Amino acid sequence: MPERLVRKKAVPSKWRDIISYVRRYYSLYLMVLPGLVGFLIFGYGPMVGLLLAFKDYDLLSGLWGSPWVGLRWFQGFFEDPFFFRLVRNTFLLGTLSLLFGFPMPIILALLLNEVRVTWFKRLVQSISFLPFFIATVVVVGMIHMMFSTDGVINRVLVENGTERVNFLGSPGWFRPLYIGSEVWQFTGYFAILYLAALTRIDPHLYEAAMMDGASRWHRLWYITFPGIMPTISVLFILSLARVVSVGFERVFLLYNPATYETADVIATYVYRRGIIGRNFGYATAVGIFNAVIALVLTVGANTILRRVGSEETTATLW
Repeated sequence: MPERLVRKKAVPSKWRDIISYVRRYYSLYLMVLPGLVGFLIFGYGPMVGLLLAFKDYDLLSGLWGSPWVGLRWFQGFFEDPFFFRLVRNTFLLGTLSLLFGFPMPIILALLLNEVRVTWFKRLVQSISFLPFFIATVVVVGMIHMMFSTDGVINRVLVENGTERVNFLGSPGWFRPLYIGSEVWQFTGYFAILYLAALTRIDPHLYEAAMMDGASRWHRLWYITFPGIMPTISVLFILSLARVVSVGFERVFLLYNPATYETADVIATYVYRRGIIGRNFGYATAVGIFNAVIALVLTVGANTILRRVGSEETTATLW
């Protein structure tokens, strides 16, 4: 009987291995400790501010002294007359950016991988990568210079006998301008990631396929594409979180009251209502709503890819 009690209270072998491992490399853990503490303070510490979503925040009373209001701000957002317009615009911009922006780097990387002229390949790669270093505000400034009523595009239209088009003041033109500028800016950067993944593919596979009579298309479909599938799956999961967190800077700098119908998204509305209007509880509640939707999309995509794909061709976050 005493032996059984001792066995029940004994530390499992797994935990013993962990404890012995930590004791052996305690100096490395001590070196990591300051960074971990800093991450907890500055990464998780500010999450206390999520309480603002359930309080009628008053600057003088502070976070703990402000009265509780429960789900008042969430209910106010769901009953807002602009709720459906904001959700529609946010999901449309995010989904269209994913549909047009996600495949482009893959296509560019596959095309560059087939180029055998080294200097031309490096030139195209450098030119496509340069827009990534341009700040968003500069990109939007370039759009204004090109597509304003007295911009380059309208001057060309007038010289060819066509009337001026108010690109920046037309709701129908906002989405093409937003998506086009985002694709142009980030395609080269993400193509670098896929090119790096392509270097991991064993070149002997191509040689064997060529000896078996496989065409260029077959080598691309059965060797190249499966070789970068783990990278594609991980980046796709991470990109899904951006569907609801549409880039605030680009939209804020590009939109105007005339384009609110198609341009106003949750982030810009929260800025006007929560930050400028000083309703911090409302802004926090909408932020939590955005974060929950992004989490659901990310976890859902990760689960689906893990169940559908195989370990050889699919990678997941956890």
